Amino acid sequence: CACLGDFTLDDAHMMMMTSQGMTLTSLLFLCPASLFGSSFAPARVKALCPSPRRMSTRGGVRMDLSYDGLVADLKDLVKTKECGPILIRLSWHDAGVYSTGKLTGGCANAALRFTDGGEGTFGANAGLPDVALGLLKPIVRKYVDTGLISNADLYVLAANVAIECMGGPFIKTRFGRSDATSSKQSVESQVGRLPDGDKGVDHLKEIFEPKGFDAKDIVALSGAHTVGKCHADRSGFDGFWTEEPLKFDNSYFTDIVNKKYQEETTAAGNPQFKSTSSDTIMLISDLALLEGPFKEFTEKYAANQDAFFADFSAAWIKLQENGCEGLREAL
Repeated sequence: CACLGDFTLDDAHMMMMTSQGMTLTSLLFLCPASLFGSSFAPARVKALCPSPRRMSTRGGVRMDLSYDGLVADLKDLVKTKECGPILIRLSWHDAGVYSTGKLTGGCANAALRFTDGGEGTFGANAGLPDVALGLLKPIVRKYVDTGLISNADLYVLAANVAIECMGGPFIKTRFGRSDATSSKQSVESQVGRLPDGDKGVDHLKEIFEPKGFDAKDIVALSGAHTVGKCHADRSGFDGFWTEEPLKFDNSYFTDIVNKKYQEETTAAGNPQFKSTSSDTIMLISDLALLEGPFKEFTEKYAANQDAFFADFSAAWIKLQENGCEGLREAL
């Protein structure tokens, strides 16, 4: 650590400690609590000792590799390519295969990056191995190939950065996920693990309850549909869920509660519902949130965005960490 930022030391205290052979540089490696007292704020510790940086050289160009640099690159990607929604979907589908019911196993391990079989070939993951990973390719080369972060951790962090960039809550990321080394480390099928848009309440419970989620969690996680769209060439469904598909807010819930929808069939033959007042759509699984145990939470989030953000964050972290062991706080 080469700087004190806005810190100052009492001159007498400094003289006493340096007289004992301790230089200013050596002081920086002391525990801040013992040096400055128990009231020393953690946020200021970061200012005193920034995150470690690593240097790498590629093509004769020196690259500064750090957590802060990685986050900055991800923010730039999200803003310039407007790709936040697909990065959220990437993390969701990588981690969301976890189950403890009739099917077991699964975790966020980046197995879907392999397309010779396994998760990379699941119909539910259409567009992820080519479009999403294509967008992340420069970042993978810079930070994954040089050993700073795993692919699996990158997918998690990219989604969390995207959520915040689009106006959503800050979501803390923990690290330490290991990458699959081949498609053989995929789960056996998407069936029973990832939700289908053309099914209702019972299906949502069947998919999410073995992952440890209750009705509140299911509704909160569904709120990720506040961004992005359905692509006919990937899912067979077609259209945006909300009128501002790059803004992470509670409009998904206000639309479900307040808008009227008419059933229609897509060109691919899939049933969906189109708003009578806009070009937005909902799926059967979306409107199921107005039924049974889901309705109270849908109405709650429509009325209170802060409540949605809080409950979404808790459920989202659980989704991303299910099946993972030994995660650490820092990269």
